[in-house]
Amino acid sequence: MLRTPSGVMLIDAGLGPRVTAQRMSGTGVTLRDVKAICLTHLDSDHFRANWLGTILNLNIKLFCHRTRVRDVIDTLDHEAIERHVIPFDDEFEPLEGVRARAIRMPHDRTGSHAFHILGFGCRLGYATDLGRVSGDLIKRFVDVDLLAIESNYDPEMQLNSPRPAFLKRRIMNGSGHLSNEQAFEAILKILDYAERKRRRLPRHIVLLHRSRQCNCPKLLRERFERDNRIASRLTLAEQYERTEWLRVRPSAPLIGEQLALSWGASTIPA
Repeated sequence: MLRTPSGVMLIDAGLGPRVTAQRMSGTGVTLRDVKAICLTHLDSDHFRANWLGTILNLNIKLFCHRTRVRDVIDTLDHEAIERHVIPFDDEFEPLEGVRARAIRMPHDRTGSHAFHILGFGCRLGYATDLGRVSGDLIKRFVDVDLLAIESNYDPEMQLNSPRPAFLKRRIMNGSGHLSNEQAFEAILKILDYAERKRRRLPRHIVLLHRSRQCNCPKLLRERFERDNRIASRLTLAEQYERTEWLRVRPSAPLIGEQLALSWGASTIPA
């Protein structure tokens, strides 16, 4: 959940609107403040069809990649939905004063998109369901105020899990999800590149999309806190708890001066 002076945007909608409203309780915003939903891809843990009524009733803009527009319309299956679905390709403006650049990622057959988001003097990098990390992603995520990236699984736990072999292959084959090691390596490259170029380091580093079966917070902290640059900035997103707001600029009242984020969906749990 991205909060800006122009309104609230959700990145993905993996929980239904009722549960999302419950997760928003106490944040200072409600579903009525949501102006846009921006989809990374259409897996069921990232977008649910039961958002149809809420999108129509609250006049929410639904952004998806141009190649998936027909899939979104078919999924929601309502004649009025077409005017709410807005395609993106490269750069787009989900909210007034907020620009987003989509970065294609090789996730499964249809792919997904990471986002580099700029607005109100702040920069955010958001990437989940990556498959693998590209050099383009590393360069685009340098000089962000907040870096959010998936760290889905521990390889040993994955291999020893009771999951079927085909699922393990799908997750680990370079077009599924990032392991802890891959996410750690990607973050180190971003931080090292930033230091070489004398750019700022992110204020927050958030690890997303942690598998409950094949990962654990202890393993993540043991690995990522080896680097002091990460340790002092680290937030672990949780699946069933919302994180508090992460202010992207030094503390000030959340009344419309800067961006802030919180997580509350099943794949970007907060």
